[in-house]
Amino acid sequence: MEDWLRRAELAGAAHMELVSGVVQLRPEDAMVEAMLRGWRAQQTARGLKDDTIVPRERLVRRFLDFTNEYPWAWSPGHMDEWSLHMTAEQHLAPSTIRSYQCTLRQFTEFLIDGRYGWAVACEQAFGPGRHPVAIAHEWNTIAHLNDYEGNPEARPFSRQELQRFLDYADDQVERAVKFKRKGALAAYRDATLFKVIYGWGLRRTETAKLDVMDFGRNPAAPEFGRFGMLNVRYGKAKKGQPPRRRNVAAVMDWAVEAVVDYVENVRPRFGCEDHPALWVTGRGGRVKPAEINARFVAYREALKLPSALAVHSLRHSYVTHLTEGGVDRRFIQTQVGHESDSSTAVLHPCQRRLHEHRSAAGSGPGPR
Repeated sequence: MEDWLRRAELAGAAHMELVSGVVQLRPEDAMVEAMLRGWRAQQTARGLKDDTIVPRERLVRRFLDFTNEYPWAWSPGHMDEWSLHMTAEQHLAPSTIRSYQCTLRQFTEFLIDGRYGWAVACEQAFGPGRHPVAIAHEWNTIAHLNDYEGNPEARPFSRQELQRFLDYADDQVERAVKFKRKGALAAYRDATLFKVIYGWGLRRTETAKLDVMDFGRNPAAPEFGRFGMLNVRYGKAKKGQPPRRRNVAAVMDWAVEAVVDYVENVRPRFGCEDHPALWVTGRGGRVKPAEINARFVAYREALKLPSALAVHSLRHSYVTHLTEGGVDRRFIQTQVGHESDSSTAVLHPCQRRLHEHRSAAGSGPGPR
């Protein structure tokens, strides 16, 4: 009896979201809204945050509009039609389509789970046989078969391309100063920003969310001072989980020198001393990922570099160039956060070897 009562009080259960004894003007719409409230409650009880829950709910509503059917009338055929639409008409990436399919699978699994009582509630409201069913199966969804499913044309910079790109970014600062144009500070900031993405192997969003205080000392590399270790607080999260933190050891002396110069001599001139962000704007805000992308594309097109190169190519270049320089592969993986936490990089045994390879891996691209 106690076990039954405990199940009956599950967050998101139908009887907790439906108002008994009230005649709804639009009972079907009221049922859908109750389902979504219940799903929200169930996810919240599992510790998920709004920035995960809200996009999921938005996707379910898009699927409702696409099918023009209520959840208790959905079928695997609707999933087939929607997947074809995303593939043939919207040309979405397989990883994106699979993510959407997974969201719908989670929603329908919640509805058909007997502990929550939604199937019974639907039959009581709309008649026998009118209840949700599973619509996502192995045979009509994309399986996760590969670790990487990005654009196969995407690639890292060659060393020559990277040198041209960073030199061009530096040139924009000199030109702005020479011709007394506005934007010299922003150009200097962005030139340093691109060096940090490459020099620490970061993602675009990770870079945008950096604060000045995210830098710290690394006992294994005292020559870098307070910029020997970077605490990345907004690493790529697993589905439904908070951002993953990692520590990234500085390995390229020229990149550290660029950050020191920016923090000590350039950033204060933005007049944002009280703002925690590393990359600030003239209006006192934080640089956004979209702004990073826009500046990157402008420089890439000015240099007529291949369109296959993206901001993320700088991160790929970091991995490729360190690997070519003979740096231990396990150390690189901890640096970029692919498999394990990189806090062990502080006293990593390959730190000494990495310094020996700096001339091959770290002193090529960058200021000359």
